Amino acid sequence: MTLPILVMQISKKSGGIRRTPNASRIHARAVPREAFGVRRIPPLSFLFILRKCLTPAFPSSATTRRREPSPSRPASAPSRFGIVGTCISVACIVLLSGCEKKSEAPSAESKKAEPESRVKHGTNGEVIITLDAATQKLMGLETTALAAASLPPEQRAYGRVLDPASLATAVADVTTAESASKASEAELARLKTLASQNNASQRALQAAEATAARDQTQAESARLKLLASWGPAISSRQDLPAFIQSLGSQADALVQLSLPGGTHMDIAPISARVLSLSDQSIPIPAQFLGPVPAVDPQLQSRGFLFLVESNSARLGPGAAITGLLILPGAARSGVAVPRAAVVRFNGTSWVYVQTAETIFERAQANLESPLPEGWFVPSGLKPGDKVVTTAAQQLLSEELKEKID
Repeated sequence: MTLPILVMQISKKSGGIRRTPNASRIHARAVPREAFGVRRIPPLSFLFILRKCLTPAFPSSATTRRREPSPSRPASAPSRFGIVGTCISVACIVLLSGCEKKSEAPSAESKKAEPESRVKHGTNGEVIITLDAATQKLMGLETTALAAASLPPEQRAYGRVLDPASLATAVADVTTAESASKASEAELARLKTLASQNNASQRALQAAEATAARDQTQAESARLKLLASWGPAISSRQDLPAFIQSLGSQADALVQLSLPGGTHMDIAPISARVLSLSDQSIPIPAQFLGPVPAVDPQLQSRGFLFLVESNSARLGPGAAITGLLILPGAARSGVAVPRAAVVRFNGTSWVYVQTAETIFERAQANLESPLPEGWFVPSGLKPGDKVVTTAAQQLLSEELKEKID
């Protein structure tokens, strides 16, 4: 608002003020511009338009002081800014209502265009996933037909890798005692020859006989100690020094497997498959040596000794292991499931079986025994079934995504 208009409004509202010469000159200059309708219009801004929109076009006498009519505008003339603000507000309301109607239409169309769920449930609660050929190619999905497999009867056992230090000590004691016994026997034979020629006294001969008997007894004691600790399977080996050397360098591993408490087995195992705690999926073949003479103090059950040749898994002394004792008897039939086809969900193992070109069904897999390339499953699956080996985890994610949605 310009200064002349401000002076005029103050004079009208306050009932008149004492005019100064400068005020008179300003008023005199403002009157001709008012007469011709020349007024400065403030710039339109958001706040300015909002304020004008809220100002009524025809103010009432209750809320506004009576204003004296000006020579250029009648008293009953409405405010130009009030009319403009009213028009702008009406136009905004029309535009907003039109936008709301347009925005509601796409949402209704999107609801109608939602694709059908890929996950369904059968009559028995089985999960069925439908994927077209394009989606399968995009996922990189691959299937493999299950092959038939058979395994002999097995018994699970638990044990550890034995430390060869005690075995080396026992073998060293036996070797020392046997060497001393051989030396004393040779000395006794020499003295007997000299005594027959009257070249050795009876006292020297008797001392040699006592020494030979003592050394022979110590050698027998060392052999019995080795037999009692390690059994005849190890104590009777002819290559004990080389055997201990291979165990000490960890080229081979000596393991002990014991049956769980309360389990009784009348027959000896043929061999075993050893599983380390770091990798329970890859079995390691082990050669059966013989039974352990002593009972395991923790499991209180019978144990067996096995030799792991070519210790590629680097089983160290004291390592806890799990073993599958292979027993004589008729073999069990089943299928070999690839390791890549197995997924874990809710503490259970599952596979996805392809029942049609675009249909996949989740089936439970009873992983009974590990195989070099996968798992042995005795029931629930049959040879020839196509299971998903690539993108099986993606199928499970698709199923869980539907549950979350």
